Amino acid sequence: MQLARGRLAHDSTRRARRNGFTIFELALSLAILAVLGVGILVPFVAQVSQRRIADTERIVELAREALLGYATATGRLPCPATLASNGFESFAAGGNVSNGNCTLTDTHFIGFLPAVTLGFTPIDAQGYAIDGWATERNRIRYAVANQTVNGVTNPFTRTDGIRNATAALVAGTSSLYVCASGAASNDATLHCGPGALGTGGSRTLTANAPAVVWSSGANAATGGIGADEGQNPNANASGTPPNGSADRIFVSHIRTDLVGNEFDDIVTWLSIGNLVSRMVLGGQLP
Repeated sequence: MQLARGRLAHDSTRRARRNGFTIFELALSLAILAVLGVGILVPFVAQVSQRRIADTERIVELAREALLGYATATGRLPCPATLASNGFESFAAGGNVSNGNCTLTDTHFIGFLPAVTLGFTPIDAQGYAIDGWATERNRIRYAVANQTVNGVTNPFTRTDGIRNATAALVAGTSSLYVCASGAASNDATLHCGPGALGTGGSRTLTANAPAVVWSSGANAATGGIGADEGQNPNANASGTPPNGSADRIFVSHIRTDLVGNEFDDIVTWLSIGNLVSRMVLGGQLP
């Protein structure tokens, strides 16, 4: 009897040990799976991010080409879209193709890419071009110069504006600036920007871009807080210039995660030479 009770106790102990070992094995297996999951997830997230960046670079470049094609066909660049225009270009009161007077006038016209006017995709449900992140904050931005040249106002957005102002004079007029940095500098040789309109501290990538197209990148919801990315909004979330003022300076450089000056905007622009040559080939300029 005592022997039987001893065997039962021994068997119970063995079962307890066996069950305990099984729980340990389970915990170990879960830990291994968690490590493997993280190892798989991290590269997957990186791949998704890289794909969105690549998609956005392609979209921004296609937008540039669409603008050149539009100018080649019509003799003018379109006005930016506004939050109220649902992807169509937006003229100011009394504005039209004859005077090129767009909505959101300041030191330049600024808003969203007029995707519907251009016949451009991808777009969201409201008709606005979107980048690889595809949120409302990630609508493609668009700015176009409106400097008066040779007595012609809004030469880029009015029909025959460049023709009447003459391509040579338009090419020699400073319009939108794209800089390699938005930092201030006391070194005049590094200055980028039109005098009081900006104090950029880097080399000038261009000083006469007729138009700039850009995506606000992954951090579009919060926007950049540094000197570089802070140059590119040039307008608040409603699409209007902050405090009624928007300068003509934009910044473009490689992505950086430097704390305090993060930069993930994807920026491109039209060169005046490329615009003029396309319009000549399209018969819009002599």
